[in-house]
Amino acid sequence: MARVKIEKKKITWKLLWKQRTLMLMSFPFLIWLVIFAYIPLGGWIMAFQNYKPMAGTGFVDSIMGAEFVGLAHFQRLFSDQQFINAFRNTVGQSVFLLAFGFTAPIAFALILNEIRHLRFKKISQTISYLPYFVSWVVTTSIVTMMLAHDGAVNSLLLRLGLVGSSVSFLGVAEYFWPLLGVTDTWKNVGWNAIIYLAAIASIDPTLYEAAEVDGAGRWRKIWHITLPSIKTIIIVLLVLNIGQILNVGFERQKLLGNPMIQERSVTIDQYALEYGLGMARFSYGTAVGIVKSVISLTLLVIANWGARRVEAAVF
Repeated sequence: MARVKIEKKKITWKLLWKQRTLMLMSFPFLIWLVIFAYIPLGGWIMAFQNYKPMAGTGFVDSIMGAEFVGLAHFQRLFSDQQFINAFRNTVGQSVFLLAFGFTAPIAFALILNEIRHLRFKKISQTISYLPYFVSWVVTTSIVTMMLAHDGAVNSLLLRLGLVGSSVSFLGVAEYFWPLLGVTDTWKNVGWNAIIYLAAIASIDPTLYEAAEVDGAGRWRKIWHITLPSIKTIIIVLLVLNIGQILNVGFERQKLLGNPMIQERSVTIDQYALEYGLGMARFSYGTAVGIVKSVISLTLLVIANWGARRVEAAVF
């Protein structure tokens, strides 16, 4: 038994030495992760205190000397109707972003893969990921001008006779979630499709040739060869997207939103910024962040657990 353990240790050290270059390359990123992701977790203690920045001579002294209040901030948080509304908006927006932003790149990659004219394919792909490099400030300005009462969209709808009068796309709260999903998809679909195109390019061409010999058409080849071959990439990205379902940010919502649709645009991040940092309630803002992180981690674990069990059934 002891000899087996020694042999395993030798194999491990040999593997580590063989991959020493890769480990040295990853070491700076590991340091970055510890400094900016793990060390700040110590600040979570503020969520259980009545933290005052100027209560001590330094940051550590302020935290260690702060009054302990237990779960008071969490109780206040879950009894606040504005937080409940922000949580609902975050989940609702995430559903639309996931529905549009996850499926559209897959469909777009499959369509590009079926294009036989290489020059047209390259031009289409280049045009599709150009919006990714445009800032959200410019993107939202374009969307706002197009959806205005006298914008291009309303003008087209009026000329086609589909509406009797201009539609207030940015003035109706119910339109905001799908509008955000469509805007985000338009901006990121080309860039997000790159990873699927790379996965499709690695598929053995002989599989398609064999399917053609058997009489399979394009749809059959997509369903029985392309999708099963990239299923691992699809599942991994789906799990990661579900884990980030509450991290929708607030920049897009702030730029596209206005007082008329604020009830549907405010997210958890914006709530934490305004009612935490904005009002110098650092302990309360930390509590918001903890709730968001715990829910995200739970969703990630559940999604990973579920993906392993449905992978074989779906494909």
